[in-house]
Amino acid sequence: MRVLFLGDVVGRPGRQVVGERLPRLRERWRLDCVVVNGENAAHGFGITEAICDELLQAGADAVTLGNHSFDQREALVFIERQPRLVRPANYPPGTPGRGACIVETQGGARILVVNALGRVFMDALDDPFTAVDRQITACPLGAAADAVIVDMHAEATSEKQAMAHFLDGRASLVVGTHTHSPTADHRILQGGTAYLSDAGMCGDYDSVLGMQKEEPVRRFLQKTPGSRWEVATGEGTLCGLAVEIGADGLATGVWPVRFGPHLEETWPRHWD
Repeated sequence: MRVLFLGDVVGRPGRQVVGERLPRLRERWRLDCVVVNGENAAHGFGITEAICDELLQAGADAVTLGNHSFDQREALVFIERQPRLVRPANYPPGTPGRGACIVETQGGARILVVNALGRVFMDALDDPFTAVDRQITACPLGAAADAVIVDMHAEATSEKQAMAHFLDGRASLVVGTHTHSPTADHRILQGGTAYLSDAGMCGDYDSVLGMQKEEPVRRFLQKTPGSRWEVATGEGTLCGLAVEIGADGLATGVWPVRFGPHLEETWPRHWD
């Protein structure tokens, strides 16, 4: 089974590069499942129904979120009627939406997609470890699911790594999102779970976290309030992770994926 995970889509440049690249990659690589983090897709803050539909139509099977899940207030409503939009599972009970979904591939495989939000340097939500464990216990790998993908949206690499080791052997992939900078620690853990601390972003890397540089730099220099952050408008880079999953639901290969300017391009060349 071939899976592609794409990091945080930031604004129009991120949406454009996903829309241009993903349909061709899906066909060229014969992908079974694509998961995209879309929590920054609407002007850098949250997601709208139209943008969610756009990502799904481009080839995403599921869209995960994070700390900006509900920055666009319409998400409080449309998330209830979009089963493939997944917000962090450790939001308090009663929060609209769902923390996991099942993707059924064309080949008949069932893939559990789970989203969680870290607590280190982030909003103090419910325990992400307990929340993810609950989802995987209800739909375990090898019994109810042929693969399990966990998007750990967190600031601290220690928390992401701890989640990966906590789930090693019970998840096909644990991948970090949120920091918008791709890390180089992609690997398969001892129990067979693929891991990467951060998938990076789909957006303009001539920026500060996908935002125009001037205002973030000014704030670091002057420490005073200023204008709203605006999404950088240059050419976007597609950034994520490709994973090959065996019949037992565990990873057999993992490769970084980057297409676009500013970063070295890389992909699983044997998939071409």
